[in-house]
Amino acid sequence: MTEPRWLSPLERDAWLALLAVATRLPSRLDSELHKQARITLFDYNVLAMLSETEGRLLPMSELASRTNSSLSRLSHVVKKLEGRGWLERYQSGADARVTMAHLTDEGMDMLAGLAPEHVESVRRIIFDGLTERDIDDLARIGRKITAEIDPEHWILRG
Repeated sequence: MTEPRWLSPLERDAWLALLAVATRLPSRLDSELHKQARITLFDYNVLAMLSETEGRLLPMSELASRTNSSLSRLSHVVKKLEGRGWLERYQSGADARVTMAHLTDEGMDMLAGLAPEHVESVRRIIFDGLTERDIDDLARIGRKITAEIDPEHWILRG
């Protein structure tokens, strides 16, 4: 049996910092979004990914990929957001096997009203304390880690 590759003190510090961010950041942003609109960070991300596409429309499989989610989790959330009138689903006209998710006008209006405060929270919590170099490093490192976690589904951006 080979000896475990223990973390160096620097690697341990980096790991614990990353773990703290991964654990605390979603709940902090969830809390703020819940106060504003009774939604989670994941709900917001689903709406935001659709808002950035032409026609505010994506196949569910593509939306799952863009939100780093399983189709099962996405379907559950989309059903909830449909119930609020913010999304709708329907079969693709090009391929009946494909389900499309569409951000409604009501959903876009809600998102547009929520976005400035959410972006300010993200800026305050994450970016205000970082330099431009830190931000570049964060993006580069995040892409590398995410690509290692799920190389088949992660689209490297930037």
